[in-house]
Amino acid sequence: MQTPVILWLRQDLRLHDQPALIAAAHEGPVIPVYILDDDTPGEWRIGGAQRWWLHHSLTALAEALAEKGSRLILRRGKAVEVLDALMQDTGADTIHAIRHYEPWWRKAEAALGDKLYLHDGNHLARPEDVRTGSGGQFRIYSSFWKALQNHLPPEHPHPAPRDIPAPATWPKSETLANWDLLPTKPDWSPGFDEDWVPGEDEALHRLKTFAKKADAYDTARNMPSEEGSSRLSPHLHFGEVSPRTVWHATSGTTYHKELAWRDFTDGVVLALPGYATDNGRPKYDALKWRTGKDAASDLKAWQTGHTGYPIVDAGMRQLWTSGWMHNRVRMITASFLIKHLLIDWREGERWFWDCLIDADYGNNSVNWQWVAGTGVDSNMFSRIMAPLTQSEKFDAADYIRRWVPELAKVPDAAIHDPEAAGCLPRGYPPKIIGHREARERALAAAAAL
Repeated sequence: MQTPVILWLRQDLRLHDQPALIAAAHEGPVIPVYILDDDTPGEWRIGGAQRWWLHHSLTALAEALAEKGSRLILRRGKAVEVLDALMQDTGADTIHAIRHYEPWWRKAEAALGDKLYLHDGNHLARPEDVRTGSGGQFRIYSSFWKALQNHLPPEHPHPAPRDIPAPATWPKSETLANWDLLPTKPDWSPGFDEDWVPGEDEALHRLKTFAKKADAYDTARNMPSEEGSSRLSPHLHFGEVSPRTVWHATSGTTYHKELAWRDFTDGVVLALPGYATDNGRPKYDALKWRTGKDAASDLKAWQTGHTGYPIVDAGMRQLWTSGWMHNRVRMITASFLIKHLLIDWREGERWFWDCLIDADYGNNSVNWQWVAGTGVDSNMFSRIMAPLTQSEKFDAADYIRRWVPELAKVPDAAIHDPEAAGCLPRGYPPKIIGHREARERALAAAAAL
């Protein structure tokens, strides 16, 4: 009998273009295992929205494995301890996994030592291989993109194995239902069910649909009222489709740069593991963010979509209802929290971490610091997005009507700023703060540095 091999799954829940699976299957009988580890990540354990996705993604993966003559083993606990115990129980002496870049996973990988074989499969190129002239990680995206050209195009994706060798006996598995990943009291996920189907099959279907219109992405991605986004981000985050599969299925430099941005953000956290909590520019440690009762009230209004700025409120309600938000609206809502309300960007980052189905450690932290102006590669703090202007410029009227029903009957000419137009409907709040007042307050806080 051959010695079994453990396949450690994390954010790589697929069979197509899965190099760790391919390597394990060549070596011997494969025991695929997913570990629900809420201890190793600490404060960065996955949020509520991601747990909803994870439940359905694991369900789909288990079915796909069964079709290949295999099964998915579920365990809960600290990943290193669970894997050590599993090796003792099964007699396995090797573990195969795809490399991850979150600081907690890097520590876990190091703790497993030479029994762990890591493979590259979640990036266009290994972040370690895309280096500056001095050998460091890039901290400016434009320079990173230029250097990445030496590693492109990525290797073509590999097909899923025809079958997966199974061990003579299977270790015990926990039951997915017992993990309580789905919300019940209350169940806030009906909107998720309407918008999303997790799993590899849906990821490949969504990719096929998007590929037909990828050439228009440069313009369409900015229009909240249109379906111009790829909506592949949660599938990419959970590894239900590989970046190189997406690369070779799509065209257009703009969208390919979006894929490369994911690689770039992992390079940033590789160099700066604490980037999700530490300002990339230390001078901003002295910025006086608003705190106290009034700030807490404003934060709540932002979280619930009751700021009196229709485009901001539409975005925040879309996030709560569907676990996702249009990319341009993400920038608008983030800028509003940071600059208009002068609330610490980390408050918004944590809210997104819990509410986004595609919340990613590198992407989330780099994007928030980019908007805040505190990052190593970011906008200047003095650049303050004007939400009313942005809303009109990118024709967000229908988007607002969908997510802010109080404004459904407001005409296009007034819907971006119904208060100024004199047609503020009953039940919709006035602006929490005026744009000019907010801008002056933010600039004064920055000047004080």
